[in-house]
Amino acid sequence: MKIVWKILQVILSLFLIYAGVQHFLKPAFYEPFVPAFLPAKTFIVYLSGIVEIALGVLLFIPKYTKRAATGVIILMLIFLPVHVWDVFSDTPAIGSHDAALIRVPFQFLFIAWAYGIRRFTKNSI
Repeated sequence: MKIVWKILQVILSLFLIYAGVQHFLKPAFYEPFVPAFLPAKTFIVYLSGIVEIALGVLLFIPKYTKRAATGVIILMLIFLPVHVWDVFSDTPAIGSHDAALIRVPFQFLFIAWAYGIRRFTKNSI
């Protein structure tokens, strides 16, 4: 079972790094996800990209894996209201209501995924 979680850890790491890089390559895609009441949308997109890249890299470092997994859980919990809001929006940032509906369960999947990595990691927090 431990090998399965190690593979899932690598996949999540690569996914986070890829997603974080996309924040820099396509910031205009991510800006609609930033709530309207927040200023400096582009800055927030870049900042969240940096956080995703950092967490992805830290998941690869055994000393920090457990902390990084905890960080992923926190990040996904922070993103969750944005995705729920998108479901009820007249014009979802993701493009369609179907896509917005699909995205919410993925947030829970990422939370559970990171929790599993955290649980099966031996290093201390």
